[in-house]
Amino acid sequence: MVKYFLGQSVLRSSWDQVFAAFWQRYPNPYSKHVLTEDIVHREVTSDQKLLSRRLLTKTNRMPRWAERLFPANVAHSVYILEDSIVDPQNQTMTTFTWNINHARLMGTMRELLWGSTNLDGLSRRLPSLGLSSNSNVTKTMKGFEYILAKLQGEAPPKTLVETAKEAKEKAKETALAATEKAKDLASKAATKQQQRQ
Repeated sequence: MVKYFLGQSVLRSSWDQVFAAFWQRYPNPYSKHVLTEDIVHREVTSDQKLLSRRLLTKTNRMPRWAERLFPANVAHSVYILEDSIVDPQNQTMTTFTWNINHARLMGTMRELLWGSTNLDGLSRRLPSLGLSSNSNVTKTMKGFEYILAKLQGEAPPKTLVETAKEAKEKAKETALAATEKAKDLASKAATKQQQRQ
């Protein structure tokens, strides 16, 4: 059984900006699960394409049933190989990523997320585990847009945490102002009451 996930995004930026942001996309507030990124190999080919291989270390929270199958260090972090081919002449970039921790158990590709297994009993659950990271695709794109905005000199979009924190602070300020106003009104009412007596 094989399951597929395909997502597309339109980035309203020039190719040069997108290309630059790709290499600077970590760290960002949406990708706190990315712990390290290292360049393993980089070369320019005779036809002027840039080939790169990077090793990324990410946190990896697995479902409880899967945690029993893997040692603790594998169940909580994962190593990802990312190969990319940049063609500046045609303004294209192609990337492939592999989860090398679980390479024997399942194969995954991130940009076109794909998962499969030949192990009996896991053929339904394992692709779902690989595809469960498609929620991270949304975070990846938000992080990418965040970095693009910064590179373009724009204010980066606020994260949900930042928005919630601002709303909470505003609510506290409003409540404090309402309390002060109520105290002021109560004080004035008490003064008027005393003047009437």
